[in-house]
Amino acid sequence: MPDGRRSGRLGRLRGVVGWVDPLVAMVVGVLVLGLLVPVSGAAADVVGAVTTGAIVVLFFLYGARMPTREVIAGLRNWRLQGSMLAATFLLFPVLGLAVQLVPDAVLAPELQTGLLYLSLLPSTVQSSVVFTSVARGNVAGAITGATISNVVGIVATPLLVALLMGGTPGAMGLGSVTGILLQLLLPFVVGQLLEPRLGRWLRTHTRLTRVTDRTTILLVAYSSVSEAQTSGAWDHVTVPALVGLLVVSGVLLAVMLTTTWWAGGRLRLARGDRVALLMCGSKKSLATGLPMAAVLFNPVLAATVALPVIAFHQLQLLVCAGIARRLARSVG
Repeated sequence: MPDGRRSGRLGRLRGVVGWVDPLVAMVVGVLVLGLLVPVSGAAADVVGAVTTGAIVVLFFLYGARMPTREVIAGLRNWRLQGSMLAATFLLFPVLGLAVQLVPDAVLAPELQTGLLYLSLLPSTVQSSVVFTSVARGNVAGAITGATISNVVGIVATPLLVALLMGGTPGAMGLGSVTGILLQLLLPFVVGQLLEPRLGRWLRTHTRLTRVTDRTTILLVAYSSVSEAQTSGAWDHVTVPALVGLLVVSGVLLAVMLTTTWWAGGRLRLARGDRVALLMCGSKKSLATGLPMAAVLFNPVLAATVALPVIAFHQLQLLVCAGIARRLARSVG
């Protein structure tokens, strides 16, 4: 083979390898692992405990690394917080209603219902904040906005379900609130209290938080798909139905990503705030969605709506991992 042609092919191969995002590749890898080697019983409990521990450590590090003045600025940034809530509880539900117009041949009616329920959920906290951090966005604004979204969602989601889905929400227990406080807010506050002692060192040694970021993403991705596989949530779904669900979910995610990024520009938000809006405003919470479904619906409907929530969750992890890395590279 002539040297010129060989070098040309090697160059193209290096280009393809360079285009493949390592974080995306790792997420795909753990998704496949969760499908092929799911855990159950005691092993699943261990994975869940490790995932919870990683989340707690991650938010402690965020609090300890972040200057308190940035947190206060995040709370005062009403344009960012207001746009996040509007994207989560106004625009997303409108798109969820639009999904109900998709022909049944493209998306089964029960999956349409599941995507409507998905659209009423609050934003995810862990991955929104992690991807904002990876993309070098406003982490304080993301933590504030995603947490407010979940607190508001404890009331707003059941009300929206009653209004748009005709359900009768039951009384929400304190479990969701307690989980948010113990896993997210408490370690962040403790970290803030220790920020004067640890903050400068952590801001210098960023590798610790970066490794914890990625480890948490991979643990959440594996544990969620593993749970779906062992619970049989996907057993009744045909390949065409799954393809239809993924296509419609992809369109829904693309519309939200495009709209939130565009809206951030129109509102003249700083780059860090645009990234936070992009990551928080385009996501939905699996951790909140599945427990809420068990309270709001009968067991059959709860199992039905779980699949779109799980599928969208995995899709948003995969897509936003690549976007976050691209945004990080864009600022050097």
